[in-house]
Amino acid sequence: MSNKYNQRLVISGLAASVLAVTCNIQSASAQVAYGSYVGVGATVGITEDSQVGGVIAARYKLLKTPVSFRAQALIGENTAVVPTVSYDVPLNWQTDAYLGAGLVLASGDTSSPVGNKISFALQPGVDYMVPNSNTVIFGNAIIAFDAYRNRSSTALSIQGGVGLRF
Repeated sequence: MSNKYNQRLVISGLAASVLAVTCNIQSASAQVAYGSYVGVGATVGITEDSQVGGVIAARYKLLKTPVSFRAQALIGENTAVVPTVSYDVPLNWQTDAYLGAGLVLASGDTSSPVGNKISFALQPGVDYMVPNSNTVIFGNAIIAFDAYRNRSSTALSIQGGVGLRF
């Protein structure tokens, strides 16, 4: 099997898992965890140009709706900024699962953890608000479609870190 076929299987499996979790949650069981935050952490590019780097993440939570504006700066050999709008689904009082859609804004000759050109991205993830504190633990994946200038290929990166809620 080709590497491209294996990447598509991994991405399809990840998307199906997030969709299955989202569909099985009863929205009446909890309210969306409140809190916008800014955080830092690590990123790992999973595709052909795999890289390890840093991530700066921000979430702005709209209080009356289960929608958030998010942005991440992935810092590796090249930097990419990934702004998304997400639909947040509460798992319990402290935890949200979400699925975001947005753009990868990358440029330059070298690749970032999510490619080297502007592309469409999906971002499944989880935010955990640590009880009795302003600390947030976050983790997500970014799936960037047609993310490379010289080839038609999908990029996948995984991020995680700690944030400060405000």
